[in-house]
Amino acid sequence: MRIIARNTLKEFWEKHPDSRVGLLTWYDKLSKTKYDNPQIVMVDFKDADYVGTEKIVFNIARNKFRLITSFNFQFNAFWIKFIGTHKEYSKIDAKTVEFY
Repeated sequence: MRIIARNTLKEFWEKHPDSRVGLLTWYDKLSKTKYDNPQIVMVDFKDADYVGTEKIVFNIARNKFRLITSFNFQFNAFWIKFIGTHKEYSKIDAKTVEFY
């Protein structure tokens, strides 16, 4: 799968170094696998949540951080819509966030 944009992850882990390993693990696993639907993503990422409107929320670094992506399986792509701490996550609506 293509992940747009990796640089967003890098900028985040530079501010939050304890997120780096979790984000790189997530990126590596997702980028090496072709998914056909959100249910298959949930099999590989058991603590992820499908929040509708083509978005998935991933828990990063033992649930210390949240990552929201939108997806298009036809184009094999995930777009990063949000990455933040739980405190930041609690201030947004995961179903409607476009970029935070």
